[in-house]
Amino acid sequence: MIETQVYYPKMEDIKAAANRLQDVASLTPLQLNELYSNKYGCQVYFKREDLQTVRSYKIRGAYNKISTLREDQRPNGIVCASAGNHAQGVAMSCKVLQIHGTIYMPSPTPVQKIDQVKMHGGRFVDVILHGDTFDDAYAAAVAENEKQGKCFIHPFDDEKVIEGQATVGLEIMEQTAVDIDYLIMPIGGGGLSAGVSAVFKELSPATKIIGVEPTGAPSMGTSIFNRQNTTLDNIESFVDGAAVKRVGERNFEICQRNLERVINVPEGAICQTILDLYNQQAIVVEPAGAMSITALEQLRDEIKGKNVVCVVSGSNNDITRTAEIKERALLQSQLKHYFIVRFPQRAGALREFVEKVLGPNDDITHFEYTKKTNRINGSAVVGIELKSTEDFDSLLERMKALHFYGDYINDNPTLFEFLV
Repeated sequence: MIETQVYYPKMEDIKAAANRLQDVASLTPLQLNELYSNKYGCQVYFKREDLQTVRSYKIRGAYNKISTLREDQRPNGIVCASAGNHAQGVAMSCKVLQIHGTIYMPSPTPVQKIDQVKMHGGRFVDVILHGDTFDDAYAAAVAENEKQGKCFIHPFDDEKVIEGQATVGLEIMEQTAVDIDYLIMPIGGGGLSAGVSAVFKELSPATKIIGVEPTGAPSMGTSIFNRQNTTLDNIESFVDGAAVKRVGERNFEICQRNLERVINVPEGAICQTILDLYNQQAIVVEPAGAMSITALEQLRDEIKGKNVVCVVSGSNNDITRTAEIKERALLQSQLKHYFIVRFPQRAGALREFVEKVLGPNDDITHFEYTKKTNRINGSAVVGIELKSTEDFDSLLERMKALHFYGDYINDNPTLFEFLV
């Protein structure tokens, strides 16, 4: 029986990738962040891939892959599927290398991301919107690749893509003058974590490497727990840069070998980090880019006095998502609550609710009257924002005592998604 050779990135190939990327990818800074260092009692460094040429590390893997195509592969062009960052990296690579690319994106992709892809690729790329999800776009891209003989550029499960992403690790090692105790990285399909962890295992083997996934899409953590690459049935797609049902085969093999562990961070906590970074430090990050920083809270006790590097993977955040980001952050911090309120069908009922049920610092942020259910009561969905979590119990008591309480929606995911 012949054993299959498992792929593992070689340092010589990673250094070759770094040489290819010299005039294409930016050398992003490794910055000591005083705010988070003081908050957690350690030295926290941000590797700022959000400042990359296409505002994410994805240019590294995409360019390394496309630039190594054989001469006979180039005339046919390339094809890929992406919901955003990979598409921008591929588009810029096509323009620099003057290779035609066809990029499939899901139809609901925000116009801002589509325009960015077109801007980076110019006349060298065609964007095709297909299907409702990334999986739909991916299937269409694979079908075109098989039909027309183009080269498919996978977003993460490819040796040259992994080696390109690994150059982030080389840069960190060259930029730091201290021993790194913890390296924290976001995980989507696993290309970044596979590549960078391989660098650290060779150049800084004492570093503890922590992978971070959103709670709604824990594909790598689940796979490592199961000891086999596992496809999730359903995922929460909010963290679009890290929401995949199945990680790469190569990436899984590397990560289960190299990572200290994988931890999950709630989407709401990620949103709070996005808001904190913007409001306190004028740093714009996308949800996936905020994950490594969000994970610091779970690691608070063990990182005290240590040197910690957080990879900030990208900043392609759509401004139209700001309201949703704020909403999720408030829900996570238990300052936003939704109720079904039953209003008596009489004059003055709403005034009584405002004056006698709401506290002095409570604010109605959502009010949707649904229908008159009977002659006595009419129901409304009411969103209330609190100043302090301690105000919730007294609010609930007053609502019940005065017979306004109908139901609490936050704890009912099915009802919450339907009504709010």
